[in-house]
Amino acid sequence: MALALTYGTSHTLVRMRMAAFRHALRDGFRRSWIITGALVGLALAGGTIWVAARGDDDILVVVLAIWMLGWVVGPLFTGGGDETLKPEYFTMTPLPPRTLSTGLIVAAMAGVAPVISLVALVALMVSGRDVAAVLVAVPALLLQLFCFVLASRLAVAVYGVLLQVRAGATIAALVNAFILAFTAQGWALIVAFVSTDVQGTIARAARIAPSGWGFDAVQAAGRGEWLQVVGLLLALVMLAVAMLFAWSALLVRRTTVPRAGAKPKRLLTANTAQGAAAAKEIRSWSRDLVYGHKAVFSIAYGLFFCTMPLAIGMRSMLPWAGPAGVVMGGAMAANLYGSDGTSFWTTLMTPGSSRLDVRARQRAFLLVFGPLAVLITVLLTWWSGVVSAWPLVLSVLPALLGGSAGLIVAASVYAAVPTTDAHKRSGNPLNTGENEGESMGIVYVMLVLVATTCAPALIVALYFGWWGVPVGLLSGGLAWWYLGLLAAHRLDKRGPELLTLLRHGRSPAEQAKKTAAFDALPKWRRTLAGFCLGFGALPLFPQAVVPAIFKLTGNHDTKSWFLALYQDGPWQWIVIALMAALGLSMYAYGGLTYYSAKKHAPDAQPAAAAG
Repeated sequence: MALALTYGTSHTLVRMRMAAFRHALRDGFRRSWIITGALVGLALAGGTIWVAARGDDDILVVVLAIWMLGWVVGPLFTGGGDETLKPEYFTMTPLPPRTLSTGLIVAAMAGVAPVISLVALVALMVSGRDVAAVLVAVPALLLQLFCFVLASRLAVAVYGVLLQVRAGATIAALVNAFILAFTAQGWALIVAFVSTDVQGTIARAARIAPSGWGFDAVQAAGRGEWLQVVGLLLALVMLAVAMLFAWSALLVRRTTVPRAGAKPKRLLTANTAQGAAAAKEIRSWSRDLVYGHKAVFSIAYGLFFCTMPLAIGMRSMLPWAGPAGVVMGGAMAANLYGSDGTSFWTTLMTPGSSRLDVRARQRAFLLVFGPLAVLITVLLTWWSGVVSAWPLVLSVLPALLGGSAGLIVAASVYAAVPTTDAHKRSGNPLNTGENEGESMGIVYVMLVLVATTCAPALIVALYFGWWGVPVGLLSGGLAWWYLGLLAAHRLDKRGPELLTLLRHGRSPAEQAKKTAAFDALPKWRRTLAGFCLGFGALPLFPQAVVPAIFKLTGNHDTKSWFLALYQDGPWQWIVIALMAALGLSMYAYGGLTYYSAKKHAPDAQPAAAAG
């Protein structure tokens, strides 16, 4: 009976999952991203199979470990992964926890990412040296894929529990910051490892990790060691069962344990409207664990990003840890009003509160990030010993702080993205609603916009030294004042529309118009625009910003994978400029393509609006 119930539940959930997937494909924007991601994933899977065909066993086992690591950490940066079927939807159904969790896992297998991973795991069959090894590879790769998906769901569940506790949210932010910084600056650690015997150590560790058990079973079958084969396959089964039981327990906790904690003590008081608005915002940053997670993540990212090159003895990046944290902080805070949700009505119903609220949000941002950024910049610049960096960083930092404080309110008013209200968040705090793609798009755009606010101060500092400091203070102050003024005027004029958007989301007519706009684009343009938005950061930051910092701080020894540093003389700056232009052009093409299509799209039909 239990087996039949599990089968029936799994079958129903798979059908629901596939129906939702078919519906998602009707959205041109989402379809473009799905196709782009699938093509990139298939290319990586093909590379994995190619490594297996070459017979590089040590490299293959490390690549398999990277695939499993991607399953574990990838959802942490994409809103908690694909939660088309949220567990909260089934809280009123009389299903045992393990039946529901098994059904959800089986449904999760019916997606693009598991299929791509299955293709990559075909490398286990390719690595087999005889028929017996190939036959063993079939159950090994299926079990390996099952463990990948389970590890992903379990990681998200554990992460959600951590985000509900202040210490856990801090730890989660540090882990996320390290992983993201490693994707950009991990080359330094890799170079340091390659120069030692760490390569062999990594390969041995990858074999011991669960991602290598299937590979070891295939190799043992080729050697005729069947006892080891059975032991490794049983170990994969036991690991999958253990993770399923653990996820089931966390699923019960997510859907039954109330998340409301004790009321915090009153820490701040105010006697004026201006003080009350400021106190509200400071409380948001100090008490909302998601806000706090973003703040810790941003500062930690700047530190990790600029300290990883210490592994190869390079200190020239240290002075830029503070500015890097501010840039990331501005990007993460780009949807302040969207995060407020329906609580924005309290501001809207208070006459004359728009300007006070906007300025309070700006001051709270400066209070959260300003002192830490200044302290980190001063200490690490002094420790680096790069004297020439002082006028550069002290010119850039105030410009970035003021620019970020202005851009976060302007972006959150002009381009607010509806998210789940704080009191309605699910057991997965990473998931902010159905508009995760739009939220991430604003983050990417803000990274570029915030970084460009320091351009005048940086240029003056490069040519005139300390004169860049007053220019940075002036440009930062002007950005803070003018962009805040624009945001306040926008709230006064369009506040009710903003509240309607945050409360109800976009209307069916707007959604139909958006879908029609994207569908009107040729398929190649949609795919190219999605590719540009997804990968524009590669030429812009690693190939333009980082080499420029190396040049400005006098570091000419480290070349690594930076194309510009392999050139001679003025050609280095020419390549940096070309890479920056390429990255900005990719972002501009992707953004303008969709903006133009949406602007010129025909009005939605009444029938579509009514539907």
